[in-house]
Amino acid sequence: MHELFQSLLVGASLLLIVEGILPFLVPDIWRKIMFKAIASSNLNLRILGSVSMLLGLFLLYLVRS
Repeated sequence: MHELFQSLLVGASLLLIVEGILPFLVPDIWRKIMFKAIASSNLNLRILGSVSMLLGLFLLYLVRS
């Protein structure tokens, strides 16, 4: 159980690091991307989210096997 919790914390930490790279390095581009995301339809955001989750699952499968 302790190992699982530690792995989840490592994963969450890496997610925060990766998500912080773009606004730190190029905030103007990040802001434009966020405005486009706000203007997108719910369907487009759901498709992007599902593709992102499937890619994450695939990468996790590759790493863990």
